[in-house]
Amino acid sequence: MGINKAILVGNVGKDPEIQYVKEDVPVARFTLATSETFKNKNGEKVTNTEWHNILVWRGLAKVVEQYVKKGSQLYVEGKITNRSYEKDGVTKYFSEIVVNNLQMLGKAQESGSTSNTSYQAESKPSTINEPPEEQFTDDGDDLPF
Repeated sequence: MGINKAILVGNVGKDPEIQYVKEDVPVARFTLATSETFKNKNGEKVTNTEWHNILVWRGLAKVVEQYVKKGSQLYVEGKITNRSYEKDGVTKYFSEIVVNNLQMLGKAQESGSTSNTSYQAESKPSTINEPPEEQFTDDGDDLPF
């Protein structure tokens, strides 16, 4: 038995994209930026930003659709998945975090009060745990790297 768990705290890179699989199962996709700051060997402060592909299913996707926007600060937990697809005869690979726990951090946009709302997936994903290739083919053109 192995463990596959990712925990990230970062900022949403662009407004989430919401799509429906089998017409009634919502799925949300967005990027999350995490940054670390350190001093290099010359003593200069350097910030390194990593971009993570985030995938959220069902009830959590509805929460994302309603409340998450570009710049939102989130805590997410999930599992790391790796997928590939072929485009123009070239196989492309990418990783994403399939989220099962999401917490909104930072200030609530309208009230100015601190938001700390947590959401969890209703249940483990059923037979639909990866989107069909024809609906989600990521050509890499909009990836920040």
